Amino acid sequence: MATVSELWLYPIKGCAGSPLTRAQILPTGVVHDRTFMFVRPDGLFRSQRGTPRLSVIRPELASDGAKLTLSAPGSDTHTVDVRPDGPRLTVNVHNIWTGAAIDQGDEVAAWAGDLLEEPVRLVRVPPEHHRAVDEWHGDITFTDSTPLHLTSTSSLDDLNARIQAKGAVGVPMERFRPNIVTTGWPTPYAEDDLRDFTLGTSHLRWVKPDVRCPVTMVDQPTGTRSGPEPLRTLADYRRDPAGGVTFGIKVAVQTSGIIALGDEIAVH
Repeated sequence: MATVSELWLYPIKGCAGSPLTRAQILPTGVVHDRTFMFVRPDGLFRSQRGTPRLSVIRPELASDGAKLTLSAPGSDTHTVDVRPDGPRLTVNVHNIWTGAAIDQGDEVAAWAGDLLEEPVRLVRVPPEHHRAVDEWHGDITFTDSTPLHLTSTSSLDDLNARIQAKGAVGVPMERFRPNIVTTGWPTPYAEDDLRDFTLGTSHLRWVKPDVRCPVTMVDQPTGTRSGPEPLRTLADYRRDPAGGVTFGIKVAVQTSGIIALGDEIAVH
């Protein structure tokens, strides 16, 4: 039986994650997950695709969401008094979705701009935020398309064995930035067959395979590109008929609840 071995919260889209022992799951995923993001002054979102140094920013969000502390190597720690409401800034994600966000002020913009060496603003979802690719994908914050991402250690072990067989160095799970990591399946990629399942008290469902992007080639601790792995090896055997290569699955929330480390996956 597969169980949960890791849980991750990513308060800011594209930045480092925080490990959890238990996660409150809302229709939009882990509470506070990707409720913030950095954008250009014109509102276009920033991600590790174009700004890999985002990965070195480590956000710590207070449990009530009122304070956000940002740290990064070689930089002073900066604390933000979160603005849950205020003037709206129009933001754009993937040139597909445009909506309103709450700007978090000039001080954090200056701190991050110096670190990233490009002008940025930090924004938060507003109280009235509602966004979904469609009904099947489920409601989301600033994440790409679904509330949750799930991977397994058996799949990573198989991938890394293939990478190492080529004489290259395997990759850590953090390259894939999952919310939920499972362990215990005797065969890799068993998560591909999940459809309707429960973790803890949260009822979840499969949405689609997770097509991986160049972010997986960014070394997360240093914020530098270090490809071609894992995409080169995934292209050998994990090509999606619609294009791209896959690793892990994207998941929607049927019923809110709590997921904790050690919880077993119950398949319906």
